[in-house]
Amino acid sequence: MELFYTSTENIDLDGGSLTVDGDEFHHLVRVLRKKTGERILVTDGNGLRCEVSISDIGKTSFKAEILGYSRLDWPNTRVTVALSLLKAPQRFELFLEKATELGVTSIIPMITARTLSQPSSEKIQGKLNRWRTIMLSAARQSKRHYLPQLTEPLSCKKVMALQGFDLKLIPYELSETAPRVHCFGKNILFMIGGEGGFTAGEVQEAQASGFGEISLGKSILRAETAGIFAVAMVRTQLLEEERMEWF
Repeated sequence: MELFYTSTENIDLDGGSLTVDGDEFHHLVRVLRKKTGERILVTDGNGLRCEVSISDIGKTSFKAEILGYSRLDWPNTRVTVALSLLKAPQRFELFLEKATELGVTSIIPMITARTLSQPSSEKIQGKLNRWRTIMLSAARQSKRHYLPQLTEPLSCKKVMALQGFDLKLIPYELSETAPRVHCFGKNILFMIGGEGGFTAGEVQEAQASGFGEISLGKSILRAETAGIFAVAMVRTQLLEEERMEWF
């Protein structure tokens, strides 16, 4: 059964109903042509899973009867990727899509010394809205019950200062340290540079802030590929351990 999203405030568990509006309403009713009486799955992106029957379709939203619901626990393993904004916006958007499909927990657009694309404050909200739409579409396709969080762009220094992570890693093209890290059950932060990579000073500052450098191989990866690789590396480790609770 297909999975769709609505905000937490649109769900009334006590009353046994919920509302779907916005882009999801358009996709369901205008694109997929869903009708009254059809059953779908709806989540709030925070682990709540509802099976519903569409009951009343309006012009901009529809109501649905909740037939049953359950709550999924938060994943034990969490992955945050701070990736430098990229000159080609479609490359950053590719990372958003694929990292969401692979199970990333949180994404931080980052500004480093070599970041070429730095949107103005007037344009950033529009970009965030577009990025969230891309991530929502990827989450819907991969049937994720937890939507990844997306922050506003942060400077490299602010990312380095973030707390609450069990493991902080900086893939670095000059590193010779193999990525032999145990990921299960940990809250992990990867910090990945953009075109031209990190400066030597940024790497040193990251190490002083508790980041361990790792190598992703001898070939030089594009930034978005490195970000996808990092998330896929954790997913692969969980699959090898047969730990399937990440989603």
